[in-house]
Amino acid sequence: MRSRAVPVTAPAQVKVRRLVVFVLLFALVVVAANGLSGLLERLLRSGQVLAGEGVAGLALSLAFTLIGGPLAALLWWFVWRRLVDGPERSAPSWGLYVAVVYTVSLIQAVTALLALAGGFIAEQDPEWRSPLSVGLVWALVWVWHRWMWLHPVRGPLVLAEVPAVIGTYFGLALGIGGAVLALGGLFDLALRGSMELTATDNPWWRSTLRDLVWAAGGAAVWWWHWGRGGARRLRGGFADVGLIVVGVLAPGVLALGGAGSVLFVLLRLAFDRQDTLLALLEPLGFATSAAAVGALVWRYYRTAAVGRSERTRQAGMLVTSGVALAAAATGVGVVVNAALSIAVSPLAGGNARTLLLGGISSLVVGGWVWWLAWRPGPQHRQEGVPAARRVYLVAVFGLSAVVAVAALLVIGYRLFEFLLANNLTGGSVVDRIRAPLGLLVATGLAAGYHFAIWRQDRSRLASADAGRKRTIGHVILVAGPEPDSLRRSIEELTGAGVTLWHRADVGVPPDAWTAGGTPGGTPGAASGGTAGAAAGGTAGETSGRTAAGAGLAEALTGVRAKRVLVIAGADGVQVIPLHG
Repeated sequence: MRSRAVPVTAPAQVKVRRLVVFVLLFALVVVAANGLSGLLERLLRSGQVLAGEGVAGLALSLAFTLIGGPLAALLWWFVWRRLVDGPERSAPSWGLYVAVVYTVSLIQAVTALLALAGGFIAEQDPEWRSPLSVGLVWALVWVWHRWMWLHPVRGPLVLAEVPAVIGTYFGLALGIGGAVLALGGLFDLALRGSMELTATDNPWWRSTLRDLVWAAGGAAVWWWHWGRGGARRLRGGFADVGLIVVGVLAPGVLALGGAGSVLFVLLRLAFDRQDTLLALLEPLGFATSAAAVGALVWRYYRTAAVGRSERTRQAGMLVTSGVALAAAATGVGVVVNAALSIAVSPLAGGNARTLLLGGISSLVVGGWVWWLAWRPGPQHRQEGVPAARRVYLVAVFGLSAVVAVAALLVIGYRLFEFLLANNLTGGSVVDRIRAPLGLLVATGLAAGYHFAIWRQDRSRLASADAGRKRTIGHVILVAGPEPDSLRRSIEELTGAGVTLWHRADVGVPPDAWTAGGTPGGTPGAASGGTAGAAAGGTAGETSGRTAAGAGLAEALTGVRAKRVLVIAGADGVQVIPLHG
């Protein structure tokens, strides 16, 4: 069982000393690893001389290894001995150092070893010594820092979940990239035939198999951290941000882009056959692959977000809605642009028609996904007004307004240029402004709709506040795992803003992480979440949350203060008015 992090305020000079020491240790570890990999590469070459390097390259590798290596070991031993002290172990600089070196070594080792394996597949006489030496050395660095990360006595207590989260999504990115390229090559071969692909000395299956190696390697890294390493059980803070950004946002962009490209190719096959069939089908294979892989990963992490807090689930929905809205708005702008081009020059031909089909495909795909994610009907009838939705509406309205102003400035510039040049440069005024005008129309529609929803929410909140007299200015809520229901209840009962503090003494079973190979017992106070919240807490905590919710209204009755501290525990709710 690991000890818990205790907040300790260190003097400024101690913080600076830790920062300098860990920055220096990071630099020395990188220098020593590069020097050792250089020496190992020369050893594998069995006396061969690297062209262009010669004695200078060997001298540099020796200096890095024989000077940087011992200095790194000495400084590490100095740091390692001091980590038995609680303040040193709970210092953010120690957790940040482990996370950074763990990430760098993992990326270096995995990419080098996968490049080595892919080189043997794609080439007849690959250069294997350099990637092998780099991969082996950085793999040793990774194993070393993984051991320190998981150490039960000296492992970091702050930012302890960061290596698992970054490792998860690094592996996911590699796996997605390799899978898209491999499936895209197969789809392209099936759609366009093997005439062009088999005419070269490099068979088509070599590149596909190399991409599959990268996909398998990325999937292995992802599984090691997500499943076996326990990242799947992390809740709150950085873990939820990574899930939304890398698990929902990035695959969503990939899936929407691929689906839009597939629809664009199909529309061109039906209405715009000015190019050859092979040229029309060229983007279809990789577009289909991107849509399939992106949708699969998108769906998986949307499902994984269901078990998270309500704020995380809502963030996933809003991110999906935002991505789809951007695609739909882009489609509207392109459609307006193409329609104006056709109106000005009806005989212009295929370019405007191709542009129109591209805008229609983006509008259809983005609009359909936006409708499913945003659900305008239930959104308009929703009684409560979550804070995340208010932030989303303001963000969409603000970004749309900024883009609309920029488009308006471009339109003004084009108009004044046309008037002052006396039409010497040729072209109509509509042809000059159709692209920014399409952008202005799209962003204007998006901004207008979301501004109307925001005003509706604002009036709803104002009417709700008018029906009750506020006696509390602000609430500080101290709660255990899954406090969103309590937060919502406090906001509805008092109308006051709520600041949430997570308790470090509940909701973290001692073996929460150690069973999966991840540091156990870390409360995760630095990331605003708790590692033990994956299973929803213990039975005692569940009953405590029920009792807290039941007695909340009674405990807040009659309380008048600018600030109120609310502590929720297994025995109910404690309300403490504060001065100032």
